Amino acid sequence: MTEQNDSFNPVPWHAQFPALQLRVNGETAVYLDGPGGTQTPQSVIDAMSGYLQGGSSNLGGLFRTSEETGKVVAAARQALADMLNARSEEIAFGQNMTSLTFSFSRALSRTWQPGDEIIVTRLDHDANISPWLMAAADRGVTVRWLDFNTADCTLNLDDLADLLNEKTRLLAITAASNAVGSITDIPRAVRMAHAGGALVYVDAVHYAPHGLIDVQAWDCDFLACSVYKFFGPHTGVLYGKYDLMDSLTAYKVRPASPKSPEKWETGTQSFESLAGVTAAVNYIAAIGGKTGDRRQRIHLAMERIKVYEMALSERFLRGVADMPGLKVYGITDIEQLDQRTPTFAVSLAGYTPAQLAARLGEQGIFVWNGHYYAIAVMERLGLLDKGGLVRIGFAHYNTMAEVDRLVKTLQKIGG
Repeated sequence: MTEQNDSFNPVPWHAQFPALQLRVNGETAVYLDGPGGTQTPQSVIDAMSGYLQGGSSNLGGLFRTSEETGKVVAAARQALADMLNARSEEIAFGQNMTSLTFSFSRALSRTWQPGDEIIVTRLDHDANISPWLMAAADRGVTVRWLDFNTADCTLNLDDLADLLNEKTRLLAITAASNAVGSITDIPRAVRMAHAGGALVYVDAVHYAPHGLIDVQAWDCDFLACSVYKFFGPHTGVLYGKYDLMDSLTAYKVRPASPKSPEKWETGTQSFESLAGVTAAVNYIAAIGGKTGDRRQRIHLAMERIKVYEMALSERFLRGVADMPGLKVYGITDIEQLDQRTPTFAVSLAGYTPAQLAARLGEQGIFVWNGHYYAIAVMERLGLLDKGGLVRIGFAHYNTMAEVDRLVKTLQKIGG
């Protein structure tokens, strides 16, 4: 059983999000679509509009607004470095995680030879599968799949050792499933892969708003995430150990810098978004209080968020435990809530996922339905051709009252 987090009160944070004030049919909307993209606090909105209002310019000019843009980029790089516990020169930005991964997979695969092998998992979002499948096909590389346990939707890490061998060049693995919420033991997976000489590429998109990322402790070689999943703008982030990133050949135009991280940033970045990136990280840090440096405050913030979101998860699971016809996929044991994010894939007898999502939407409760790009998950569960599932995702800005409203509405629909 989780303990109530007395140090975290969601109400003042909830109030900072203008979108959360939306009303649908006379009721305040309940945003449970966070796994598809969280809402944005006013501070982030102000930072982005403030950059544009102040006069925007591209990088490299010998004048004030261009110099200010350089400061915006440097600040965003340092903010993500603090969030991931990395060096600023190990942080590259791009359109989104998917675009960055496709670009990077093309570059990394140049080092592969026919007969080499890579490992992907069936628990991953397709953005950490398809780029590697296509790169492997181009290079004549064998793809091996790491499966998950369909009973609780946790990755079968015990089977990883059987897949790794001297030919393995890469393990692409998720930190947490965007479909069913299962958290992966990344440090263990990295140790196993490194022992065999393989590199590790981590998809931390879903994990980022729910848990502390520490690339030093995890020792992963590369990690990607998306700022719009943790209260910021639509910007992708790629971390890589500097020596590795600098040694690889990037697909870029000739005038672009040959050094990392700039060589991975194709074309002109969205500088207003990068202003929002810094603001988003600062928003998270503020949840950790005012004492200590930004990394320390982020650390405390994620601890507070984790405990509170576990309480939300417990409230939900207890509320639907005896609901006829409702099935929750993934970890449902109250004692194991630290091993999952507050993201739940569910089905309700008598309704297709689309029908249930629509009924909830009519009541102002926003959830996703379908496969959420986690195609391999739905294929393994035998649900891809049946419309997938309904995904309910809580965030720290959700309240206990919203959980209760969701449960009550589900009971009414299912009754």
